[in-house]
Amino acid sequence: MLGAAKILRTVPAREATQGVANDPRFLYAIENSTIGKYDRRTGQRVGLWSGDRRVFIHINSCETQGTELVCAMSNYPNVPMWSSVEWFDTKTMRHLRSHSFGPGRGSLTWIDWHDGSWWACFANYDGDGGEAPRDHRSTLLVRMDPHFVTQEQWLFPEDVLNSFGHHSASGGHWGQDGRLYVSGHDAPSLYVLALPDAGGRLLHVGTYDLPTRGQAFDWDVISSHHLWTIDRQKMTLVESSLPTP
Repeated sequence: MLGAAKILRTVPAREATQGVANDPRFLYAIENSTIGKYDRRTGQRVGLWSGDRRVFIHINSCETQGTELVCAMSNYPNVPMWSSVEWFDTKTMRHLRSHSFGPGRGSLTWIDWHDGSWWACFANYDGDGGEAPRDHRSTLLVRMDPHFVTQEQWLFPEDVLNSFGHHSASGGHWGQDGRLYVSGHDAPSLYVLALPDAGGRLLHVGTYDLPTRGQAFDWDVISSHHLWTIDRQKMTLVESSLPTP
């Protein structure tokens, strides 16, 4: 165990059920087909996007890139599983465009732009929302070029998969230290992973304790070693600090 994150601040947000994103001025709370925009200084909601629930079924996570919000979406728990990336304008909260992956790999739970590539997690599940014979052990990290053409793929470490239980990875971002940080669906843990020198399975470097239970997180864009998570039960955005390595 690498240590425990310490809560610094909480912000009530009624949309805080799937994940959180941030930029220098605002926080974004994600709830399936709704995204709330909050002033990060006052905590007041200043914008809202709400989509057709028949189309925007399950937005899992988002991250900001300039003036755009990039979101991973799936049709969970429906089958056959399909996934897409959805873009929004952070100023107007308008939906801008979409890229569909269609069916075949699983449910896209998070996507991160890093080192000139897209890094995407296609989750698989046991039971509801899954497609036999695949289960949560078939969850994939996929590296793609800027046009979403697959470059490489990896399975997750077996001990991390065991921690996921019947679900999978709900959040993920590369850190400034060159490690991949991943959160699950339920466990209050942040897993630190690395690419292997050989083979097709990621390496588990260590684990941090989180004050919240799983779901999508985001690195704070202002303060190093700070991250935002959500408390689904309390519907709050939570800023925490990780121990300094």
